[in-house]
Amino acid sequence: MGKNLNPPSGGDDDHIVPVDLKAALEERYLAYALSTIMHRALPDVRDGLKPVHRRIVHAMSEMGIRPNSAFKKCARIVGDVMGKFHPHGDASIYDALVRLSQDFAIRYPLVDGQGNFGNIDGDGAAAMRYTEARMTDVAALLLEGIEQDAVDFRPTYNEEDEEPVVMPGAFPNLLANGSSGIAVGMATSIPPHNAHEICDAALHLIKHPDASVEKLLEFIPGPDLPTGGIIIESRENILEAYKTGRGGFRVRAKWETEDLGRGGYQIVITEIPFQVQKSRLIEKIAELLLARRLPLLEDVRDESAEDVRIVLVPKNRTVDATLLMESLFRLSDLESRIPLNMNVLSLGRVPKVMALNEVLTEWLAHRKEVLVRRSKFRLAAIDRRLEILGGLLIAYLNIDEIIRIIREEDEPKPVMMARFGLTDNQAEAILNMRLRSLRKLEEFEIRTEFDELSKEKGEIESLLASDEKQWQAVSWEIGEVKKKYAKATELGRRRTQFADAPNADVEAIQQAMIEKEPVTIVISQKGWIRALKGHMSDTSSLTFKEGDGPKLAFPAQTTDKLLLVTTGGKVYTLGADKLPGGRGHGEPVRIMVDMENDQDILTAFVHDASRKLLIVSTGGNGFVIPETEMVANTRKGKQIMNVSMPDETKLVVPVIGDHVAVVGENRKMLTFPLSQVPEMSRGKGVRLQRYKDGGVSDVKCFAIATGLSWEDSAGRSFSKVGDELLEWMGDRAGVGRSVPKGFPRSGKFGG
Repeated sequence: MGKNLNPPSGGDDDHIVPVDLKAALEERYLAYALSTIMHRALPDVRDGLKPVHRRIVHAMSEMGIRPNSAFKKCARIVGDVMGKFHPHGDASIYDALVRLSQDFAIRYPLVDGQGNFGNIDGDGAAAMRYTEARMTDVAALLLEGIEQDAVDFRPTYNEEDEEPVVMPGAFPNLLANGSSGIAVGMATSIPPHNAHEICDAALHLIKHPDASVEKLLEFIPGPDLPTGGIIIESRENILEAYKTGRGGFRVRAKWETEDLGRGGYQIVITEIPFQVQKSRLIEKIAELLLARRLPLLEDVRDESAEDVRIVLVPKNRTVDATLLMESLFRLSDLESRIPLNMNVLSLGRVPKVMALNEVLTEWLAHRKEVLVRRSKFRLAAIDRRLEILGGLLIAYLNIDEIIRIIREEDEPKPVMMARFGLTDNQAEAILNMRLRSLRKLEEFEIRTEFDELSKEKGEIESLLASDEKQWQAVSWEIGEVKKKYAKATELGRRRTQFADAPNADVEAIQQAMIEKEPVTIVISQKGWIRALKGHMSDTSSLTFKEGDGPKLAFPAQTTDKLLLVTTGGKVYTLGADKLPGGRGHGEPVRIMVDMENDQDILTAFVHDASRKLLIVSTGGNGFVIPETEMVANTRKGKQIMNVSMPDETKLVVPVIGDHVAVVGENRKMLTFPLSQVPEMSRGKGVRLQRYKDGGVSDVKCFAIATGLSWEDSAGRSFSKVGDELLEWMGDRAGVGRSVPKGFPRSGKFGG
């Protein structure tokens, strides 16, 4: 029996239709994605508003809450927005309203708030029943001309009302206030800019529509963030970001040093990066202090009132302030990255990532369209008034006859229209006149108004006929906005500066981020590593896992880098501060670095950039390598000696003096000048001594003047200087002669 795909029959199964799940999900998810992109998360390029913000501003306009009117309770505004235009939660609407009023969150607030609207520490606003709001001048500019048919309206969600599709947008809101939102499969992030600079760029674009982004950047050098700060991004990166519409800006806190007298000082931070909560920032710095990640810092205090004032106290007066700040910039949010992703709705419909010039061009095209629509609206109003004035003039000239018709006729309107050739509107206007207006019916006044309106009509018609005049009018409007928000005003002044990041020494910064303490590094035979506090002279008391024992122990500082050399000729770099502490047996090195299983730790030591080392393989090959070439920056390490089994890297000895002594397992010794060994950064090396069988036992570098010395197993010292070494002297790759008398049985110079 085949499977029945229909659901089991019930009482009312007439309307059940089987649907393919994949198709149904695709259709529903697409609908959700589109609604999120179009009606929630992305701003319109023309007015820079998302639907919720547009509805808040429109609702305030409908309620008559203008910049010069009284404040109204936020609960009333939110209620109106929710009931009429935006069928979502009141909390989300109020959050949007609060954000529009915060001068640290938005560059040119659209809402003038009264009451507690939150602060830069991240504290929330008071409940909406306590706070009050009204529009700012910026919001009034966005609405300018909305009642003059400047934009299209559409029915609201319940079709009881109408709402604007877009605002007239006389203020360049998208760039000036920025925007951020996450839709489905796309996001937007636009930082705020300076209105004065945007207007300058727009005016230039009107004159030169093909202006390049490079040219526009002469007017708009970069974002202007509400909280100030210093942008340290390079000009090339900024240009690239504005050209492609994607990029980012590194922003740092603004700081200065305050002299406390007698050589002491403290650092004061007066501006912090955009969208960083001050309280959280200070908590983070305090946590770093407790974790001893900031050895140059003594204390951090928040002395802010209305302004930001964070005080950093250095450990002592010799601390370099720049170095201290660089370490803080690396570890905390005193430096943050502001992303740029100019993903906006073009023409209110198409989401796309735009370059700076495209954004400005679309805004200007919108301003021109608004101008044309307002002009046509005014023209229609003038035509209606001129028609009525013509009727009033006829009425004035025939006032007695008109009064007679109105008094005596049952239907005065058609009679008047027939007698004087009036239109319906003119006759209606005469009939609707009040008696008190009769004394105003003077021919002179009517003719004056008629002439003035006719003149204005001519001007508007010539404006509508000329593209050039339209752009002049748009330029004038933008010029007025520029005057109002000029850099000379408190609101319009540029808050964010530009600077190059100081070229601080990376090594020095790394050191500044680690507390310097003595430690003893211990490595076991099976490759477990740990760092014990303090310098231990006696490591015999240390315990190891069963079957394991000590291999290496040496003193270091937590600020040191350790180099670990393996038998496979690889070097790994470890930070002494990152090693597990002395409790327990430590951790296997293989967890920290990607070490091959068939390789073993040969040796480890503290990195000294000034040293050179002689590295030798079992088979007797070797070369000199500067230690700076051995530092590896990744877990993978760095291959420096090319060896293949059964040959292995066997010895790493410091280069001193001018000669090398090599001893083989066959107890033959050869000495030759160090100049015969090449310096390389990677390779197999050259033959140091030749063997029939066996390999190298030990190598030592020495100065011929001071001689070659060794100790025997009983601890006695031997030394051979100058001519005493003649019989063992030769060229590299020789066989050598049997070791001198008293040479230790182990075949090692150290005994």
